[in-house]
Amino acid sequence: MSSLRNGCALAVLALAGMVAGAALAQGKDAAGRFAGIGRNATPQEVQAWDIDVRPDFQGLPAGSGSVQKGMDVWEGKCASCHGVFGESNEVFSPLVGGTTADDIRTGHAARLKDPAFPGRTTLMKVATLSTLWDYINRAMPWNAPKSLSTEEVYAVTAYLLNLGGVVPDDFTLSDRNIAEVQQKLPNRNGMTTQHALWPGPEFAKNAKPGAAQPDTQAMACMSHCGPVPQVRSALPAHAGNNHGNLADQNRLVGAQHGIATGAAAAKPASAPKDAKAAAPTAALEKNACVACHGMEQKIVGPGFAEIAKKYPGQQDYLLGKIKSGGAGVWGSVPMPPQPGVSEYDAKAIAGWLAGSAKP
Repeated sequence: MSSLRNGCALAVLALAGMVAGAALAQGKDAAGRFAGIGRNATPQEVQAWDIDVRPDFQGLPAGSGSVQKGMDVWEGKCASCHGVFGESNEVFSPLVGGTTADDIRTGHAARLKDPAFPGRTTLMKVATLSTLWDYINRAMPWNAPKSLSTEEVYAVTAYLLNLGGVVPDDFTLSDRNIAEVQQKLPNRNGMTTQHALWPGPEFAKNAKPGAAQPDTQAMACMSHCGPVPQVRSALPAHAGNNHGNLADQNRLVGAQHGIATGAAAAKPASAPKDAKAAAPTAALEKNACVACHGMEQKIVGPGFAEIAKKYPGQQDYLLGKIKSGGAGVWGSVPMPPQPGVSEYDAKAIAGWLAGSAKP
């Protein structure tokens, strides 16, 4: 009886294993992956994410843009933060300057080693033209990233190169000649590859795999570790909630979930002084107004409270400024025109600032 019971138990276990195996097999597709978990990305979705441009210019879209076109785009969308001639202003560091015709010839920006030179500009430091094109494409302008067309990215890049004396006034940059322009970049030979992190044997000529060791080993401390590191810097309280609660704006996967900057973690943003209505938050965030204006404090432009205090009841004046931009009232940083703001949003913002909008 004992052996019979044992035999039955083994048979039941075997049968259960077969059923589980069959169910598991049914839950997989032909490639052995589990079904019902996610889906393959569509070609359109992959294309939307796969926008990086490599140093060998793989990934660069076909297109072109002239220096003249770049100047027009620059004045409308870039100059408010970077200056009319890339010399910047009180907001960001200069993009152009510090390079010479000899640097263009040698590929080494000599002033990088000059301690007397006041600062390092972008054209002094960047070694690959793909980096410049890629960053403009994915991150600019600051208040509307990825909004530039391919032609505009080529044109703005060409304009920057023209300001640095790399290309002439009548030049048109394109995917067909960008590799030739790379050979004129002032600091193209200034990047070291000895750290073995980038670009590696795929891009570096005559590089041997393993010839150099990375300058970091990323060894996890398992015993007798040092003190736990402490964060010594944090987002200022007055800027904590300018863009809403950051913790609600990240994915729920991965290590970084975003710091909580909502009402429970930071001082809630208040409406401008002298304004009678609640802030039109949706319109301010949708049109990226909060990228340059804090509720109370200045960021790039004045705080909304300052504007409301200066122009009480002047809705039409404020509406005109939102549409056409302006300069000189609040300092040297101009506000570009905002043609993308709808009439409805513009009136709501202007009315709120003027204190005449209804709650």
